[in-house]
Amino acid sequence: MSIQSDNATKKRIYLSSPHMSDEGYEMQYIQEAFETNWIAPLGKNVDEFEKYLARYLGIGHAAALSSGTAAIHLALKAAGVGAGDIVFCQSLTFSATANPIIYQNAIPVFIDSDYETWNMSPAALDKAFEKYTPKAVLVVHLYGLSADMDRIVKICKKHNVPLIEDAAESLGTLYKGKHTGTFGDYGIFSFNGNKIITTSGGGMLVSDNEERIAKVRFWATQSRDPARHYQHSELGFNYRMSNIVAGIGRGQLKILEQRIKKKRIIFQFYKQELAALDGVQFMPINDWNEPNYWLSCITLNGNVRPLDIMEVLEKVNIESRPIWKPMHMQPFFAEYDFIGDGASEEISENGVCLPSDTKMSVENLFRVVEIVKGLWR
Repeated sequence: MSIQSDNATKKRIYLSSPHMSDEGYEMQYIQEAFETNWIAPLGKNVDEFEKYLARYLGIGHAAALSSGTAAIHLALKAAGVGAGDIVFCQSLTFSATANPIIYQNAIPVFIDSDYETWNMSPAALDKAFEKYTPKAVLVVHLYGLSADMDRIVKICKKHNVPLIEDAAESLGTLYKGKHTGTFGDYGIFSFNGNKIITTSGGGMLVSDNEERIAKVRFWATQSRDPARHYQHSELGFNYRMSNIVAGIGRGQLKILEQRIKKKRIIFQFYKQELAALDGVQFMPINDWNEPNYWLSCITLNGNVRPLDIMEVLEKVNIESRPIWKPMHMQPFFAEYDFIGDGASEEISENGVCLPSDTKMSVENLFRVVEIVKGLWR
């Protein structure tokens, strides 16, 4: 049997897959929900998940929702974004960041990234304000890397525009000692299956504005008025997190710091083994940024290209993927304006996300780097 076919039969190494606790914390809370028959949405798990996540982040209030996308949607609504309004949105991100702008019949204007953070460029944001008056700014903390929040917050305050943080990928990331998702008027988190902790599917909207979070919970439960009959004075959404799903989240929060530690080890291993290869650069880690290292990402400016790495890994049953394709390059969003110099395009074109699964063994890590190194031999 050849080395390639032998590798192909080995257990698949994933990019980032769900990882339940060894202690079974999640099942304890799920079992509690079954035993008390709180199977439907809402219940003790939802309440406790909201409370403990808010406490962990150091923010006042949280609303558990069905997805991170739902959280962005209701954050935009809470910020007053409506039909015809302009929203400045980071271009280098997943489409779930931008789609809710369209849900609100608003108009996205896409903002470029910078090479120092891979996130929204404060210079491009400043330039966008010279051209437009937005209703909100939507910044992303890509792959667990925080944006340059001091400068972005300052710009938004100067123009008195609400700031929403898409921290879907950055739970546990610190900017100058403070959690991402807590700098703006609203922060959102995702607990999708590939995130650093998961509820299988779900999200959270956080804010220090108690009244707005109460309103979000109201909208998310079909905007049912406090009346004897089913009465609705506003448009509602079926966006609340279920009590079962929230039980998984409660258990996952107990091991969040373990997951961050493992993600950091994976990144450091790759950097130690691959940084000396010609043309390889790692995602930027700044002095003020303590990432959660959700995904370990590199860019390439030599003969080896991202597709070369993705294809050679896929042949031996190892998952990787390209850096997000910027929103202003997507067919659906092509009609909308873009402010910047093309840094996001260059990062996307030259970038690749290496397998960053917290279940990876040392043997798995060596397997990945040896295969990647082979492209330079």
